[in-house]
Amino acid sequence: MRDSYIRYGSQYAGQRWTSPSAQMFAEFKTNGNRTRYEAATFAKRRQLAALVMAEIAEDKGRFMGDIIDGLQSTLEETWWGIPAHYPTKMMRREDQNVDLFNAETAGLVAWTKRALKEKIDSFSPMMTKWIDDEIARRMLAPALATDYWWKKAGMNWNPWICSNWLACVMFCERDSVRRQQAIEQIDKAMQCFYNAYPDDGGCDEGPTYWDRAAASLFDCLYLRNDGNSRDFADAKLARMAAYSYATYIADGYCLSFADSHGNRMVQQPNVMYPFAVMIGDKTMARFAAYVAKEKAFMTNAAAIFHQSGNYPTLGRELVFLSMLDTFVNEEAAEPLLADTWLQRLQIMTARRNGVFLAMKGGHNDESHNHNDVGSFVVYDGGIPVLVDPGVGEYTSMTFSKRRYDIWTMQSAYHNLPQINGCDQQAGRKYASHDVEYRLGRLKMDLAKTYPDSAGINCWTRVVDIDKRGVVTLSDDYDLSRCSSPVRLMFIAAHEPRVKAGEIEIGTMKMKYDTTILDVAVEPLDGKFDPMLRQMWQDGLWRIVMSVKGNSKRGKVKITVARGTSPYRR
Repeated sequence: MRDSYIRYGSQYAGQRWTSPSAQMFAEFKTNGNRTRYEAATFAKRRQLAALVMAEIAEDKGRFMGDIIDGLQSTLEETWWGIPAHYPTKMMRREDQNVDLFNAETAGLVAWTKRALKEKIDSFSPMMTKWIDDEIARRMLAPALATDYWWKKAGMNWNPWICSNWLACVMFCERDSVRRQQAIEQIDKAMQCFYNAYPDDGGCDEGPTYWDRAAASLFDCLYLRNDGNSRDFADAKLARMAAYSYATYIADGYCLSFADSHGNRMVQQPNVMYPFAVMIGDKTMARFAAYVAKEKAFMTNAAAIFHQSGNYPTLGRELVFLSMLDTFVNEEAAEPLLADTWLQRLQIMTARRNGVFLAMKGGHNDESHNHNDVGSFVVYDGGIPVLVDPGVGEYTSMTFSKRRYDIWTMQSAYHNLPQINGCDQQAGRKYASHDVEYRLGRLKMDLAKTYPDSAGINCWTRVVDIDKRGVVTLSDDYDLSRCSSPVRLMFIAAHEPRVKAGEIEIGTMKMKYDTTILDVAVEPLDGKFDPMLRQMWQDGLWRIVMSVKGNSKRGKVKITVARGTSPYRR
């Protein structure tokens, strides 16, 4: 394990330190691209984190020259954030707006100082003072003095920034009065986040963002309370932690609702395990051990560290490694839960005979919202069948008024109906109604998730799964008019093979009534960007089932069941 970190850092030894250009920063304002600047910035942070972990592991001073140069290069940057979070086309030294990555870079530098202070001082105490001065100027002073919106937010920005702000306070704030004031502000911000979080512990931003929502709250609590487990005895906090595995499918897959940037192994052992230990959740601890085992942690720990965030999360890794003696003896187990129900988010999961079903209700104004109320997914163990496509690379459109011009945000590219040519709309009022849950079954009326122009009196959708693992979709509708055919959309993770009354999708088959429905299939690969291609390497297809005729009332029933293909987990 130690050698893994050393090898990881060694690949950066002697490598030049470069900073992304002003032209690259300006691209977000000129052409909407944010990924090029982010990739360059994150690569530089990754270089520093890798060298720091290598020095900690080897402890011979071999990497310190590169680390000192990396700190110098980082401290000389104009701003540590990203262009998507900056108001102007060009950065200004005097405008130190606190965003996610200004904060996270500050956290990385603060943890570097914490871990290697004596060695940095031995090079020059002036370097340590420079670190403190820059963190004060870029992070501590503006965070304390400015009433940022994120201090009251119930989404990831709040704990993500506060966890890094707190590390800077603990390791770099020299003034005791300012230190106490900052801690009080952080405590208040964390309380706002906690209060806004659903009582069921669900993260409406999706499993990917859980890592920077509830998990970042844990980072704050751990650092704030010096790892004292007595301060973690809270039922709601336990439910917030459990979301990490309540949304787990199998074979590394997790639900990809909302802005999920990945669909496999998105949970990070270096925060899951400490969180699990502090709240006493054995299922979560075993899940962390399972993920680590699948990623060969004992022989290649640095590979997991490398993937632990946009760039490696140094503070989390150091906390995690402090618990290594107990972790290596932890039993590894997948959390294959039979049933979960998150009442506030209206997310149901069920597992029967190896088949996994999940469905969501709620509303179309969630954080990182997609218009997807009433959508569902089906997996045959660890094999995706009907899926949620997740989200592609962020651009200037993603958080703008044009968000819903992006296809992955639209209900037409989820497992949902299109009614009188209308798709679901964004907004809090576009919500499910008359929701009824029981084990393995979720029922709701989707009428109000569509605009009035859709002409829907009632659209009752029921999705259930029986003990054999057969999934049944029933749509019962009443329309005020029918000007165009009702169309049911399904996103398939394998190329559909259509026969009369049956569609083979991987290991499962959809059965439908040919007297009611016509079927067409279209590939979606042409819509992929690099992120979506990485998520869905085998491609995605949209199945479009059109209801024959123009009846204003109807009922459609479709089943999804395991076919003749051999079952694999």
